[in-house]
Amino acid sequence: MADAQADALLRYLDLIAKWNKVYNLTALRDPADMLTHHVIDSLAAVPPLLRYLQSMGKSGARVLDVGAGAGLPGVVLALMHEGLQVHCVDTVAKKAAFVQQAAAELELPNLRGVHARVESLEAGFDIVCSRAFASLPDFTQWSRGALLPGAAWMAMKGKEPHDEIAALPADVEVFHVEHLAVPGLQAERCLVWMRPAAEPLT
Repeated sequence: MADAQADALLRYLDLIAKWNKVYNLTALRDPADMLTHHVIDSLAAVPPLLRYLQSMGKSGARVLDVGAGAGLPGVVLALMHEGLQVHCVDTVAKKAAFVQQAAAELELPNLRGVHARVESLEAGFDIVCSRAFASLPDFTQWSRGALLPGAAWMAMKGKEPHDEIAALPADVEVFHVEHLAVPGLQAERCLVWMRPAAEPLT
């Protein structure tokens, strides 16, 4: 990580702490907890995402962070890789406004806060991700319309959600579950990668 990126991540944490006093963006208040549980947790998704894009022959992508809240992981993704065009969507106007403010203060032209319901968004994204947003069946159902052809879902979860995976409809395929080690966090974390299942040949 470049020094400028590390500095920007700390400035982002300061922004969350400042806005939290008025807008209750996150439940955590302690800066050390926010660093570990929010920023470092979100950073853990960056290498797997970049590896996936590389495997698809892409150097960049349009990413939608659903139920982004304070912009986790969307702001972190945008900050760590300028080739990602990240849109953070939330139904709460103040949270989308915070992401817009973060984009301005951190000088991230590849980041945008969107106040909307994800169901209202049209197809336009290579990766649709979420962190602590909803069950996998709900997440994929609500955001399916935002997927470009060939796009994938990336869901950040705690323990591997076997019950949620089992409850997915037949037209959603889990193609990879990646377990993450998050420094300083004594808890299980994983990424569940999904895509629309190929329609059977008739």
